[in-house]
Amino acid sequence: MNQLLSALEARTNIALGKVMDLLLDAICVVDVDGRYVFVSAAFERIFGYTPEEIIGRSMIELVHPDDRERTLQAANEIMAGQPKPHFQNRYVRKDGRVIHIMWSARWSEADGMRIAVARDITELKRSESMQVALHAISEAAHSAEDLLTLFQHIHLIIGKLLPAINFFVALYDRKKDELSFPYFVDQYDSPPAPRKLDTGTLSAEVIRSGRALLLTPDTQAALPEQVGHIVGRDSLEWLGVPLATQRGVIGALVVQSYSGDVRYTEKDKTLLQFVSTQVAAAIERKQTETWLQYIARHDQLTALPNRELFHERLHAALVDARQHSQRLSVLYIDLDRFKLVNDSFGHDIGDLLLCQAAERISRCVRVSDTVGRIGGDEFVVLINGIDLPEHAMAIAEKIRAAFDPPFDLAGHLAQVSPSIGVAMHPAHGSEEKQLMRHADDAMYNAKRQGGNRWLMTAEPLSQELPEVSLKS
Repeated sequence: MNQLLSALEARTNIALGKVMDLLLDAICVVDVDGRYVFVSAAFERIFGYTPEEIIGRSMIELVHPDDRERTLQAANEIMAGQPKPHFQNRYVRKDGRVIHIMWSARWSEADGMRIAVARDITELKRSESMQVALHAISEAAHSAEDLLTLFQHIHLIIGKLLPAINFFVALYDRKKDELSFPYFVDQYDSPPAPRKLDTGTLSAEVIRSGRALLLTPDTQAALPEQVGHIVGRDSLEWLGVPLATQRGVIGALVVQSYSGDVRYTEKDKTLLQFVSTQVAAAIERKQTETWLQYIARHDQLTALPNRELFHERLHAALVDARQHSQRLSVLYIDLDRFKLVNDSFGHDIGDLLLCQAAERISRCVRVSDTVGRIGGDEFVVLINGIDLPEHAMAIAEKIRAAFDPPFDLAGHLAQVSPSIGVAMHPAHGSEEKQLMRHADDAMYNAKRQGGNRWLMTAEPLSQELPEVSLKS
C-alpha cells in the first residue's frame, strides 16, 4: 500500500511539474536569504535565464536598480505575513531589456520559502505608457510657452517610454533647405551647426527618406548609401524617426546610446514612431502659434519690429532707464526721395529699397538696440545705455553715412538719403509719446532743410546734460 501511495505521489509530482512548465506565468521559489531555489520553465521565456543559470542567485540582482529598495521592502512585508497579490516592479532581462512584472507572492512559514507567480505585463505597461504619453504631448502643445519648452517636455515624456539620455530634435526648413538642431542633449557632443539636407547625416537620411532608422552594432555596416561620415562621436545604438505632418516631413526625433547598457529594439522603433505623429502635430502647432505671434509684432516686409513691438520695447527701456538713472535715445528716420523711386520703378523696387534700407540701418547699431519700421518709409531706432548725447549723434551720423553708396535695386541704381530726428531721455522727455514726438519733429526739420542730415530736437536740454548745438 505504501509503495502504491509513493508511486501515486511521484506521478502526481511529475504531472504537477509538467503543468507548471506549461504555464505562461513563471513560478518562483525564493529562500529566506532571497536566493532562487526553484523556477518553472516560463522563467527563461520571461527573464532570459535558464533554471541552471539562476538557481542560487540573489533575486534582487535581477531587479531594476531604481526598484530595488521598494522590492526589498515588499519582500520583508511578505515574510512578515502580508501577501502581495498585485505587486509590480521592473526587472532587467539577460539581454539587457527592461521588463515590467506583476507578482502574486506569499510566505510559507513551514517551508521557510517565498512562493511567487510572475506575469510579464511589459506590453500592457507599454500600451498604457503610450496613451499617457499622447495625452501629455497634447497638453504640452497647448501649455508650452515656446518651442524650446515644448522640446523639453517632449524629452521628459519620451524618457518615460525608453532610454533617452541622449536625445535631439532635428527640424528641416524647406524654403531655406536647412537642417537645424533646436534641441540637442548629448553626453559628449555640442549641437551641430545648421546644414543642408544633402550633407549625408543620419538625421538627414531619416528626413529625406521619411523612414525610421535603427542602427545597432549588428547593423552599422548596412548604412544607406546616402549617409556620409558620422557627425560627432559615433554611437553604439542610434534610433531616429521622421516627424511627418500633412505637409510632409518637418524633422526627426533621435535617441542614441554610447554604452552597451542601453539597447534599442524594433519595439522601441515602433513605439517612437507611434508617438512621433503626435509630436510632429504638436511642433507644427507651436510653430504656427510662434509665427502668428511673430508676424503680429513684426513688419512682414523687412522683418523688423512693428509699431506695437517697438513701443513695448521703448516702454520697457524707459522703465529700466528711470530705475537706473540712465540715458537712452530715439532716432526717427524718413527716406528722402523714396516716393520718386517707388513711382518711377514700381512697388516691387520700392519694397526692395525698404528692405535694403532696413539692413543698412540695422548694421549701424548694436544687437541690444532696436530698429523698427512703423509704416511707409519711416523707421525708428531705440538706443539703450547712452552715456552722452554725442554718442547718439555719432550713431545718427553713422546711419546717415551708410546711405551714401547708391542702392542697387534689381539693376536700377538709386541715390536715397535719410532725414533723421534725434531725441534723448531724460533731456527731451521721460514718456514714450514725448520722445517720439520730439524725434519726429526733429526729423521733419531735417527734411525741410534739404534732407540727408540728422538734427537733435530743438527742445531745451535739461540742466544735467551739457549744452549741445544743432548739427547737420
